[in-house]
Amino acid sequence: MSLLVIGTVALDSVKTPFGEAREVLGGSAAYFATAASYFTRVRLVAVVGRDFPEEHYRFLKSREIDLSGLQILEGKTFRWRGEYGFQLNEAHTLETQLNVLETFKPVLPPSYRKAEMVFLGNIDPVLQQEVLRQVERPKLVACDTMNFWIEGRRDELKRTLQKVDIVIINDGEARELAGEANLVKAARAIRSYGPRTLIIKRGEHGVLMFNDKTIFAAPAYPLETVFDPTGAGDSFAGGFMGRLTQTGDLGETGIRQAVIFGSVMASFNVESFSLDRLRRLTRPEIDDRYREFRRLTTVEDLREI
Repeated sequence: MSLLVIGTVALDSVKTPFGEAREVLGGSAAYFATAASYFTRVRLVAVVGRDFPEEHYRFLKSREIDLSGLQILEGKTFRWRGEYGFQLNEAHTLETQLNVLETFKPVLPPSYRKAEMVFLGNIDPVLQQEVLRQVERPKLVACDTMNFWIEGRRDELKRTLQKVDIVIINDGEARELAGEANLVKAARAIRSYGPRTLIIKRGEHGVLMFNDKTIFAAPAYPLETVFDPTGAGDSFAGGFMGRLTQTGDLGETGIRQAVIFGSVMASFNVESFSLDRLRRLTRPEIDDRYREFRRLTTVEDLREI
């Protein structure tokens, strides 16, 4: 199956208690596509300016990411500057420069329109809907969003949610979107908007998945070193959707396995700034960490004790 992602490609400047990086490759689509590329071919839709460094093109192409949908416009690339404290659970945005993203209108190349798996990254829900109008009968659509759109584009966001199968958001976003403090109640409310599955990212506390049959919980991988959480959620989504596309298993077992692979990719992402850890990652490392995840959550049956 084929996987399509729309989102941002950006130049990030990030400061954490453990270091600082300036003008490095970032953006939701860049993190997502890189993580997903370890499982399947990815088609990317985004926009950059004429100032986007050639080295970043080369890197994305080296991951065999299809850049036919990457628009290059006159002007500067989207930039984000943020800082983390020792908690590392929330970025403090210091500056956002939309630049060419402000006038971006996604246009899918003909080869993208038959994509079977679609991920709508964290962008204006109006643009998310525009992409869906250009895709022909996808098998599965998933999306992300953020507080900015929940607060400022709630009606448009709800129109998007009516058209998607899976929503992947963090716990704060889930509570705000649903207007519920309790995540179980929030999940019920959000699923009533349209999506049959909700995945809630909880940072160092792992992931919760809700559908009409079950609730599934997965831990975060325990790490000794966390340098930069930027892009962890997008890397999770990339691993999750990449695995689903690779196997084509959209049943309960397939989705649960994909959640774990998403957690694996997020755990690698935070080990370094920008995409530096994902850049040098190998598939054997991914599979080894997946097995470690399974050992973390497996217990003996009571009959065996």
